[in-house]
Amino acid sequence: MKKFDFKTIEKKWRDKWEKSEIYHTDLDDEASEKFYNLAMFPYPSGDKLHIGHVYNYSGSDTFGRMKLMQGKNVFEPIGFDSFGLPAENYAIKQNVHPAKSTKENIDYMRRQLKELGCMYDWGREINTSDPNYYKWTQWLFLVLYKAGLAKRKKAPVNFCPSCKTVLANEQVITGTCERCESRVIQKNIKQWFFEITKYADKLLSGLERIDWPKKTILMQKNWIGKSEGVLIKFPIFNSQFSIKVFTTRPDTLWGATYMVLAPENPLVKKLTTNEQKSIVEKYIKKARGKTELERVAAEKEKTGVFTGNFAINPANNKKIPIWISDYVMMPYGTGAIMAVPAHDERDFAFAKKFDLPIIEVISPDGKRHNDLNKAYINQGVMINSDEFSGKYSEEGAKAVTKWLENKAAGRTKTEYKLRDWLISRQRYWGAPIPIIFCKKCGEVPVPEKDLPIKLPELSDFKPAADGQSPLAKDPNFVNTKCPKCSRPAKRSTETMDTFVCSTWYFLRYLSPDNNKEPFDKLRARKWLPVDQCNGGAEHAVMHLLYVRFVAKVLHDQGYIDFDEPFIKLNHQGIITAADGSKMSKSRGNVVIPDEYFTKYGVDTFRLFILFLAPFEQGGSWSDKGILGAKRFLDRVWRYQKNINNAKPKNESLKISHQTIKKVNDDYQGFHFNTAIASLMEYLNFLEDKKETSKQSFEILIKLLAPICPYIAEEIWENLDHKKSIFKSGWPKYDENLAKDMKMTIAIQINGKVRGSIEVGADEKEEKITEKAQGEENVQKYLSEKNIKKTIYVPRRIINFVV
Repeated sequence: MKKFDFKTIEKKWRDKWEKSEIYHTDLDDEASEKFYNLAMFPYPSGDKLHIGHVYNYSGSDTFGRMKLMQGKNVFEPIGFDSFGLPAENYAIKQNVHPAKSTKENIDYMRRQLKELGCMYDWGREINTSDPNYYKWTQWLFLVLYKAGLAKRKKAPVNFCPSCKTVLANEQVITGTCERCESRVIQKNIKQWFFEITKYADKLLSGLERIDWPKKTILMQKNWIGKSEGVLIKFPIFNSQFSIKVFTTRPDTLWGATYMVLAPENPLVKKLTTNEQKSIVEKYIKKARGKTELERVAAEKEKTGVFTGNFAINPANNKKIPIWISDYVMMPYGTGAIMAVPAHDERDFAFAKKFDLPIIEVISPDGKRHNDLNKAYINQGVMINSDEFSGKYSEEGAKAVTKWLENKAAGRTKTEYKLRDWLISRQRYWGAPIPIIFCKKCGEVPVPEKDLPIKLPELSDFKPAADGQSPLAKDPNFVNTKCPKCSRPAKRSTETMDTFVCSTWYFLRYLSPDNNKEPFDKLRARKWLPVDQCNGGAEHAVMHLLYVRFVAKVLHDQGYIDFDEPFIKLNHQGIITAADGSKMSKSRGNVVIPDEYFTKYGVDTFRLFILFLAPFEQGGSWSDKGILGAKRFLDRVWRYQKNINNAKPKNESLKISHQTIKKVNDDYQGFHFNTAIASLMEYLNFLEDKKETSKQSFEILIKLLAPICPYIAEEIWENLDHKKSIFKSGWPKYDENLAKDMKMTIAIQINGKVRGSIEVGADEKEEKITEKAQGEENVQKYLSEKNIKKTIYVPRRIINFVV
């Protein structure tokens, strides 16, 4: 039999798929059950897709192909998220215009994706930097603007001196720009914000209705950061006004021995005495040069200055000094705190440094403890708290709240950590914000009929040293007429954050050529929300939060009938460099798949990378096992010569049905590595038993097809089938034949194999853990030792860390 010539076979089937339009989805088909299979689209910010992309798209495509074979009308679109800082910075580095580099990069990536064999509906490709797309991104801005959710306001913002633009909080990682890793500074300037904070409760409640990874849901909950507490008024000594403070621990009020204001708090000027004025101004100037992370770090040495003024603690009417310190942030609460050093670690450190009183008011055992050497931050018994002494914290907090309300000194309040989404950028490569500034009419939205506001082709597009957008240098773009009064006016010269573009791309896929509306509403009713989305966990509090917010706004404005965009979400793990470090072009350790496609073939690479590690975990890159993947496919290829129309042997029938069930369940759970292991075991069985039944072999090919589409199509055709294997149906199993399947679990102690157990394929983790601990050889290693952690890799390994 001729050798498996993957190059010829790949080209043959790519041409056939394109000619037959097998993956073009009939979105108006009412007869079949829809399945929207979405993968987050790539940034063409570099010139190639790397293996991280291939890992994601291979897994997502495998799942989609299984659904297609199960008879679903699968829609699997793709496009390019091509606006924004990543693409512009790449263009600057390459010394080319971003329009040119972006087009070239898209062309290259499109070729890579087609080679990868994913079943994308290429007729519905989108590109966010195309005016036909960003016209509707501008429309989306106007929807939020008219709903009162897009506002321009002065606020302290993150500014990257290298990128020369402001950044959203989510784009600042440990005090540095997520793209260029430059230190970010704080600036107080006017910017455009989407008021996502108004949707905090809806964003929280929606998390209860979606099938997303627990970790992602928790990250969003923590990012939104809902806190129930009390807003307390602290009168200013010898003054008619007061300072409001939000606290979640009103039970500690008697322990408040001083107050701290954020340096940005407008009350600072009002409260600072003449004697302290120059000291305070000097401190504020210094604080502005620090990042938020530097300011709030618990371990950093506390700094601060006294304003010269005092407040009155409403609990005991005692005078307490008012300080300012950079560990208090303006956007959180009211920009002022009541400092309770006995029960807050940062307050404790501050009080120790500046020799301020520390009064214990919460005791773990109800007793008083002299000379505290650290803050006690847990619940306990109230002491030194007048009539409330002796009450437990939770009960006491409620009683104190009621007492404050009766005195008109406080009220219950809910606060959030979430801050409004900063969307304006002082850069060139983005969708221009559709606002016109008129001296007479003020801020005027561009009428929808005048969209898109096209991005001019500037030759000098680099960020300006003064922080202004390069668009400000183009008089033809800036100067215009007011849509209201027709007087001379000026356009906004800022562009939108690229994350705005990606909040609605899943809607545009349904009708990318529609010039009359952003998306087809009838199709949206049928196809949305998305059934399955796949992408990186790094988007948890950026893309995945923003896309939920925009869906809720569009729902409330009557444009769509759902408010959660993705029913189910899966994350692929990260493929790191061989040494475990993150792959990046700056480190020179990015792996491009093209050479592997050329040397071993696409099917081999898809098989290998999905076998490399559990899909949701990822792992370190090594190509040592790729020859094993190639040999497996070579064996599959050669085995077709043995096939005839013989009836399957009884044992083969049983193993076939068990394999179908196992692989089906694994694919459904994105456990591709264990599915591949089962397919390898199945081929071993066929070879060992010299099973020549066409029926048994076809099961192997069908189950392999979603991962290795090229070889599967070719063998299927060789077996005299006229239709594509992806139109042949998914193998079904008989429960009675499949139910007795066993699997072997290796048992490790601190990473070393100490035994194994055989369990049923459907055995639960709790039962497996119990059986593993009871295994005779394992027991002696666990004897008289505490199990610190149990790590279970489904269907493969259980590891006890002692």
